[in-house]
Amino acid sequence: MTDTEDAPHVFVRGEGGSVFKLDLPLHESIEDRLRKGYLTRVEEDGSPIAVETADDGVIPGPPTKRPPLNADKATWVGWAVVNGMTPDLAEAATKQDLIEKFGVDQASETLSQPEAEAQVAIDAAPDLAIQSVEAGTAQ
Repeated sequence: MTDTEDAPHVFVRGEGGSVFKLDLPLHESIEDRLRKGYLTRVEEDGSPIAVETADDGVIPGPPTKRPPLNADKATWVGWAVVNGMTPDLAEAATKQDLIEKFGVDQASETLSQPEAEAQVAIDAAPDLAIQSVEAGTAQ
């Protein structure tokens, strides 16, 4: 056996449907595509990977639960893909659009109080910046 055969690895289904063996650690662009749902972790034979293996925290993948509002856009893209949106459409949407469509907790259909307050602050931030600029130029 060579060092390559002994190296830790994962199997990934590419965008065209082929299965590839990738050595760890993964390149950050591959990790990003896994997180966004463009690539999917699978078993060597291409079958779906066991949930407990997929959620090992070592290899990134789309989120398994709704991300917090302050999560980066890539995480929200992954969440949208998990919920049925295509990766290309999710990538084209703004983070705010993804939060509006997929940010509601499916169990309660409402945001928690801290999340709602955070969302109000996020929504108000652009208006505050505009008001600050206008106030500065008005002098």
